[in-house]
Amino acid sequence: MSRSATEILEEARELPIDEVNWLIESLLLDGESETEEAIEAAWDGEIKRRIDEIDAGAVELIPGEQVRAEMIASLSPQARARLHA
Repeated sequence: MSRSATEILEEARELPIDEVNWLIESLLLDGESETEEAIEAAWDGEIKRRIDEIDAGAVELIPGEQVRAEMIASLSPQARARLHA
């Protein structure tokens, strides 16, 4: 019998973060038909669009420390505890 997705997920949570990142990227790219060049071009376009918005004053910049604090505050108590372990 094959393992369930839940079992695989639990095992993946025990991996070092760089291996988790690789796993996520691999899963996402396996389902894509776009080439790596097309993905890079799309990101380049997105980066340019965001820089243009910043330069035009169309968006409000938020300090990284504030964003991180808000993200941590939104985590479950268990996830916050893992950050401080």
